[in-house]
Amino acid sequence: MSYDVERIRADFPILKEKVRGKRLAYLDNAATTQKPRAVIEAITRYYETSNANVHRAVHELAERATTQYEGARDRIAKFFNAQREEVVFTRGSTEAINLVAYSFLRPRLKEGDEILLTGMEHHSNIVPWQLIAAQCGAKVIAAPVLEDGSLDFDGWRARLNERTRFVAVVHVSNTLGTINPVTEIIAEAKQRDIPVLVDGAQAVAHLKVDFAALGADFYTLSAHKLYGPTGFGCLMGKRARLDAMPPWHGGGDMIRTVSFEGSTWAEPPYRFEAGTPDMAGAIGLAAALDYVEGIGLGAIAVHEHSLLLEATHALQDIPGLQLIGTAEGKGGILSFVIQGANAQDVGSLLDQQGVAVRTGHHCTMPLMARFGISATIRASLACYNSQEDVMQLHSALIKSTRLLRM
Repeated sequence: MSYDVERIRADFPILKEKVRGKRLAYLDNAATTQKPRAVIEAITRYYETSNANVHRAVHELAERATTQYEGARDRIAKFFNAQREEVVFTRGSTEAINLVAYSFLRPRLKEGDEILLTGMEHHSNIVPWQLIAAQCGAKVIAAPVLEDGSLDFDGWRARLNERTRFVAVVHVSNTLGTINPVTEIIAEAKQRDIPVLVDGAQAVAHLKVDFAALGADFYTLSAHKLYGPTGFGCLMGKRARLDAMPPWHGGGDMIRTVSFEGSTWAEPPYRFEAGTPDMAGAIGLAAALDYVEGIGLGAIAVHEHSLLLEATHALQDIPGLQLIGTAEGKGGILSFVIQGANAQDVGSLLDQQGVAVRTGHHCTMPLMARFGISATIRASLACYNSQEDVMQLHSALIKSTRLLRM
């Protein structure tokens, strides 16, 4: 069955919008994906028919809400081959990483210990580790990135030593598109009994992730990069790890008992879900997973790779353009600079022609420093992008570079 991109595009109402009077070529998917009608309708339906707080109440709306909310957890667990008790709802990858930093690693970290990262991490997978390391006298170490944007795996392995207490690694770089060898990284760490967290924010919309088979202790994701709603995500954690972790936030629904003499905690995942949860977020993500599964992650990956090759070829005739990140097998991200042009200026000119890209350091300032630049222009692909989007980007870049050199 052929990949019908026009049929898929019709599922996304926002793609019919005009921008500056032009057809919208939305190529900012690494920042956030657009939402299919199925997700929008699922969220609307929840608020119109089932809105109530979950758990404990006996009235019918609360029962409906609880059934849908916990059904979403089951759906998410099935999609990623995790146990439902291993799926903790969070506000996204950032909160999930902070949860692990403060609840899991902080109590175990001592002076002189090391946390091993890579040089391509998002700030969300750097700063939390720096904060707890500073509190404990520990160090954050980063493995180098090679000139093509791939991880120096030998350099990473050389930094894995008796002081390493934790490994955190991005699955797919949000700036370069590099797909890291997470299976090999996990295997190396496991030989030394070192826990591993994988930041999957950029991976889950493009790659099949099997949490059980992968073997990571923790895996994080954000719904808004997977055609779901903003402000919602998940931490998947091995049950034994979650069982050993104390609560991070306190409040309603994460307790077993409360008294002024002391309180006891609920079992995971509820131990980490204090307060009124984002019911619509969970329901929206479940609907997004249904949508993605209907197309097929494999078919999406083939389509995006074909567009990536076409776009890479097309950009080669842009005067002064240099791609940053050319690792073999990379994901659908084109990050580039244009000699003599300010990235922000290029982005603004592209916007005038209906092309939405991201400019800046993409929350990867250490990576920018590695390549001796302050910013890139980033075009990132999703299931609904088409050949027409690629050609619109190309023609807009040609026009923009001419204007900048006038």
